[in-house]
Amino acid sequence: MDLFDVDEITEKNTRIKELEQLIIKYQASYYNGEAEIEDSEFDKLWDELKILDPQNVILSKVGADNGNFSKIRHVMPMGSQEKAANPESFLAWTEKHIYDEYLVEFKLDGASLELQYENGKLIRAVTRGDGTIGDDITANAKKMNGVIPFLLKDGKHLNFTGGIRGEVIMTHQVHDQYFSDKANCRNAANGLMKRKDGEGSEYLKLITYDALETSGQIFFTDEVEKMQFLKDLGFNTAPLQICKSPEEVIEYRSKIMEERKKLEYDIDGLVVKERTINYEDASRNRPDRQIAFKFSLEEAVSTLREVEWSISGATYTPVAIFDEVELNGTKVQRASLANPDTLRNLGVRIGSHVVVVKRGEIIPKIESVVREDNIETSEIIFPKKCEVCGSDLVDEGSRLYCPNKNCSKRTLAQLLKWQKTVDIRDLGITLITSLFKDKKIQSISDIYKLTEDDFIPYFLNQESIEADKESLGAVKVYKSIQNHRIIKLSVFLAGFNIDGFGETQAEKLISGGFDSLEKILNATEDQIANIYGFAEVMAHTIVEGLKENEAQMRFLVDSGLIKLESKTAGKLTGKSFCFTGELVTMKRADAEKLVKENGGTTKSSVTKDLSYLVTNDTSSGSSKNQKAEKFGIPVISEKEFLSLLE
Repeated sequence: MDLFDVDEITEKNTRIKELEQLIIKYQASYYNGEAEIEDSEFDKLWDELKILDPQNVILSKVGADNGNFSKIRHVMPMGSQEKAANPESFLAWTEKHIYDEYLVEFKLDGASLELQYENGKLIRAVTRGDGTIGDDITANAKKMNGVIPFLLKDGKHLNFTGGIRGEVIMTHQVHDQYFSDKANCRNAANGLMKRKDGEGSEYLKLITYDALETSGQIFFTDEVEKMQFLKDLGFNTAPLQICKSPEEVIEYRSKIMEERKKLEYDIDGLVVKERTINYEDASRNRPDRQIAFKFSLEEAVSTLREVEWSISGATYTPVAIFDEVELNGTKVQRASLANPDTLRNLGVRIGSHVVVVKRGEIIPKIESVVREDNIETSEIIFPKKCEVCGSDLVDEGSRLYCPNKNCSKRTLAQLLKWQKTVDIRDLGITLITSLFKDKKIQSISDIYKLTEDDFIPYFLNQESIEADKESLGAVKVYKSIQNHRIIKLSVFLAGFNIDGFGETQAEKLISGGFDSLEKILNATEDQIANIYGFAEVMAHTIVEGLKENEAQMRFLVDSGLIKLESKTAGKLTGKSFCFTGELVTMKRADAEKLVKENGGTTKSSVTKDLSYLVTNDTSSGSSKNQKAEKFGIPVISEKEFLSLLE
């Protein structure tokens, strides 16, 4: 484990305490009938605590009921489940849990209940409680739909002793008709099932999914037979789907995400398990052999209605328009499809049911298509001609673009990009657009050839001009342009609006040894692709973009219109450093400042192009040290780092 600064340790411990208090508070409200937050929000708190403190005792506890009922010990443990919030984390779980087939059931969004039987007769109904002991609500349970007082099979008494577990739910119809004042079905069900007077329990329904026989008799030998056993006894059960692969489970989840709107009750995910009944695993507080594959507010299923093509400079980007869905509290109906290859690889068509995600991203995107045979779809039509200049568009797969470098839309987009990147604030969008339409500027170099007089008509009317009035606006814009003649190389490169090549990418290229305009213009695709953070497709786009703009780049610099900031070679030029753990002679921020002052760069993580990892615990088994060893990166001490500056 990495060492932390004292401040970091304090901050981490403070956050852990906050999470503990919040989880205990919200668990209590959940188990006592009035949940204060959505499940998805609770899961985020739980997952954050799991990351910060994986062994925290809170993670092994369930909630607790109130004190209104007698306390009864469960027949079978009723702990919580491992959770996966998205396909990536589910696939990570399946890498360690490889089954011949995956049994998938609905994760019901209600309140857990255990029915305890002796020789086929219901003797108790016990809530989840703390996972081991719960409240005896037998009188209320007997009024619920789906609670069977005497077990019969084929009309004959069944001598079953043990527990049967299910979820108490309220249907949408009942909620809308009788309990619409409650926030949701789950809250309403929780409140009713624990009423002392039992009033309203008849509106509730029990759906079962587990059973355990305790007297030694065998009624089923695997999970499939168990579900059939419950059905044969007349219990309500949810559908059981058998999938042959993790990918099939993900497909099924996508399908159910769409269909759940039509269900009579709420579900908030799926439970995935193996066919074999694993009694040892089931007895744990948190079983390992099954997982709750939850739905998330960060993803939804919708129907694709059309595709628009967003034009930025030369590039045409497909944007999906679909039926409105809610993601993270925001209603959306547009999502990026990135590029033609992404669109094709997804297999998306007009009318397709698509999974829309927004995992911490500002702009939603289409993640996958729900495979269905019974829906009508049609092909997405690609634009063939540039809407401005009429040139044939080029489809490179990773990019659809207009190849005409003289296309007016491309030129204006580049001028606007330059103004924004170089940050000439007084030369705004409206003024640039007007100057472009009036053919005052047709290239970046034209901006620096403008005089104060060129700007006057855009600030003064004809009468003021004839009266020789001074335009303060014109003076201000002109001075602003003159103040932006000396710029960093990374800013200079980013200003040319080369697709996917912004200031951050330019900095990476410069840090990779291409620290002059000449070196960058002469760089090959292979050389750029070999720099960490770049790939072949991006390298190709950058090289093509540099070739297209080379003449203008050279003219700006050679003519003296632009002067690139000279980067004085320092003792650490061309070297990159990552600091981890506690430093003795200085703070980490001061060490990073030293690196930059001496021409080097700093990184927050260990990557294969890192020059040095600096730590005072060079023999530590930390993840950063292990990565450095894997990549063959020298691990040096603080003292050795300082010696590089001598």
